Amino acid sequence: MSFRLTAEHDAVRQAVREFGEKEMRPVAREHDESKEYPESLRRQAAELDFVAPHIPEEYGGAGMDPLSRIIVTEELWRADPGIGSAIGSAGFGSSMILEYGDEWMKEEWLPRIASGDSASCSCISEPAHGSNVAGMETRAEKDGDDWVINGTKMWITNGTIADVAVVMAKTDPGAGHRGITAFLVPTDTDGFSPTKIDNKLGIRASDLAEITLSDVRIPEANVIGEENKGFYQLMDFFASGRTSVAAQAVGAAQGALDAAVDYANEREQFDQKIGEFQAIRHKLADMATQVEAGRSLVYRAASHVAEDKDDEAVRLASMAKYFCSEMSVDVADEGLQVHGGAGYVTDHPAERFYRDARITKIYEGTSEIQKNIIADRLL
Repeated sequence: MSFRLTAEHDAVRQAVREFGEKEMRPVAREHDESKEYPESLRRQAAELDFVAPHIPEEYGGAGMDPLSRIIVTEELWRADPGIGSAIGSAGFGSSMILEYGDEWMKEEWLPRIASGDSASCSCISEPAHGSNVAGMETRAEKDGDDWVINGTKMWITNGTIADVAVVMAKTDPGAGHRGITAFLVPTDTDGFSPTKIDNKLGIRASDLAEITLSDVRIPEANVIGEENKGFYQLMDFFASGRTSVAAQAVGAAQGALDAAVDYANEREQFDQKIGEFQAIRHKLADMATQVEAGRSLVYRAASHVAEDKDDEAVRLASMAKYFCSEMSVDVADEGLQVHGGAGYVTDHPAERFYRDARITKIYEGTSEIQKNIIADRLL
């Protein structure tokens, strides 16, 4: 199967790459060290349609095709995973609004997200429930014409900077995964309280928080989709989410490879550039081959996820997520090795790519979860 890019895809890649090299890379180390969220860069990226590129034109977005969206993600992470995560995650939860939300939800929030005026977040994971989504303990109880939500959400991207949240809660606790409902919750609602998590290993420019929901009262109209169907609605986006993380991993790996090649062409030992030594050349060749293999798998998965939501799409998405995240960490590790001692300090981006790549093996389903999914479709 061929994944030869069209001229439009090439143009998207070039545009994001120029933005990354001009605007992101010069301040990447600064944002990593200060842990400051890149608000201005997110707004600049929105002007170029790099924020939530899946949002249709009718709601102010670019309406990019799935492969273009994957390219945007890949190139943002190639420039810098931390800032790339902040920009690329600004629309978390917007797919749920777009697919299942009422028209008023779309008209009120999607243009604001696409324009960069607002960010959104998706509140799923909890302190005791990560991979086991069905085990969530957050509850939503009906009180007249309102719903009242209580619980705690953990590892929430954009938790302290989002203006709106998609909150998953149990509305029928005895029904397991069949009793989960999605709610639209403006973050200025009384009882919605985020606490920033800033002691992360990597992607430090991206916002992360723990969310406490204490008697958060919202009207019945804020149910997204159908009551008790939230888990099934969520499942519709896991394949696309995992493909996106695979693209993040490819981008981080490509960035690590680029840095290693640059260093190999500059650093001299024994009166020659280290890139002239066969040991380094072979290391770079292995890294480049792994990156290209991962990229091909991501593009194939993206094409299936775009056209189908069947087992084949799920299988390929999990394969891409598993392979690319593992590959990214390995390539970043080798990239640091090419730098030697210089790679262990912050003077070069090698150590940052190494730290940043590691998250891709964890979120949107750990590597172990992906193996389970792949095996389930083999046996």
